[in-house]
Amino acid sequence: MTDDTARLTAFGNQLIQVHIWLRDQLARLRANAESGLPRELRAHCLTFCSALTRHHTGEDAGAFPALAEQFPELKPVLTELENDHEIVAGIMRRLEELFDRDADAATISRELDGLTALLESHFYYEEKKIVAALNALTWSGPKPEFLRTDD
Repeated sequence: MTDDTARLTAFGNQLIQVHIWLRDQLARLRANAESGLPRELRAHCLTFCSALTRHHTGEDAGAFPALAEQFPELKPVLTELENDHEIVAGIMRRLEELFDRDADAATISRELDGLTALLESHFYYEEKKIVAALNALTWSGPKPEFLRTDD
């Protein structure tokens, strides 16, 4: 098995690793909110939101169409996941608005709590429903955007 083949058969496993990294970053972000460090919180939030947006955009534009083509029975699941992405994007816009208004840490923490609950449910559902298909997915070209965690 070549390195490229090994990577291809591990897309689902890589997705889980990205979700672990995103969960860790979100936990750190929430800890910053609880400690009331507004400048650090804003910078960390922008970094996290950028990584999460890149991940979801990559799924919507790359992984989900490939999965829908190779596994048409997953189309309803993929539609649900895309809908979640839109809801998450709305929460991130609200977070940005809160930072722009210099909202207090308690208000930001509540919004982060909602984001955390939604993402935890979303990640679990996504892992349960599509990891096996991702591991079976054939893909040509460079590592897809939705599997990147680096900036």
